[in-house]
Amino acid sequence: MRAYSARELERKLRLRSESPAATADVMTKLREYSLLDDKRFAEVYAQSRLESQGLGASRVLRDLRARSVPADVANVAVGDVYAETNEQELIQKYLERKFRGKNLREYLSEEKHLASAFRRLRTAGFGSGASIKALRRFADKASELDDMDEDEGAEPSASPED
Repeated sequence: MRAYSARELERKLRLRSESPAATADVMTKLREYSLLDDKRFAEVYAQSRLESQGLGASRVLRDLRARSVPADVANVAVGDVYAETNEQELIQKYLERKFRGKNLREYLSEEKHLASAFRRLRTAGFGSGASIKALRRFADKASELDDMDEDEGAEPSASPED
């Protein structure tokens, strides 16, 4: 079993219930017994993702929204959990865990590995500035990632030769 947000549980119950009224009754009872609380769910979820997987705040926020937690509740929960977190230390631990057994300075000296590590950090929810700053410790070419991050967000344009 796993925890569900209120909307996830309601969707799941709707599929199995005899009537919409039965679903509403069950949801009401769960709220009365304090068994359904998106705020508590979001806090526990964010804390768990931080401690067990070392993910960045934006990834946890994105996951909470995918789990149908209201945006304001998710923002507050993630903000509270990540308030005392040093993102650079979190990135360092993440890199060491994901690339254990590798000499990071040597491994990230190759451009393709550096770009891969940057994409991996961005997917894990770390900001581009913090990711580049952390990668600069291992690779001189990390400053080139500034351009890569801008290119990812830009629309492809026609080349002058077309």
